[in-house]
Amino acid sequence: MNETKGPTALLRRIRAWLVLFIVCLVLSGLTAFPLVTELRLTEAALTSWAAPVADLFPGLLEWIQRVRDGLDAADAQYPFVLYGTDWLAFAHLVIAVAFYGPYRDPVRNIWVIEFGMIACAGIIPLALICGPIRGIPFWWSVIDMSFGVFGVIPLLVVHRMIKRLEALEALEALTPTASRTSPA
Repeated sequence: MNETKGPTALLRRIRAWLVLFIVCLVLSGLTAFPLVTELRLTEAALTSWAAPVADLFPGLLEWIQRVRDGLDAADAQYPFVLYGTDWLAFAHLVIAVAFYGPYRDPVRNIWVIEFGMIACAGIIPLALICGPIRGIPFWWSVIDMSFGVFGVIPLLVVHRMIKRLEALEALEALTPTASRTSPA
């Protein structure tokens, strides 16, 4: 079989997509640890060198300042509240580890990809329900929902490639090879 279309090449492409997805999950998780510092840096950037962004989106700067004020208060008076975001970060890292299963054996562990697609879909109702309850501006909920939309894209690509790999492996198992057909 042609190496550019065969199982080995397909497996390499699957693994490349999975590495990208795992890296994004890890980065997303790691950014949940230093929230107070990140918000201070974001506010400083928006009020200084990114003034045109703040002019174009005045609600953005107000929202960042409000969130930073809330995080500063929580950090100063109730730091245990931020422990919840530490668990959020940890959950991202644990979920990233789960995608090592499909990296090792994509066909056998396709369920992890399907789990990830379900989780991406679940982001949308969560943002639409919990966002308004928590006083999150709708435009911020749209940003949150975009993580599900953009997250599902590589998973859909990988899912399709895994199904193709499964078919190729089944076909190879049925196709007689030279060693199977050679006379004894």
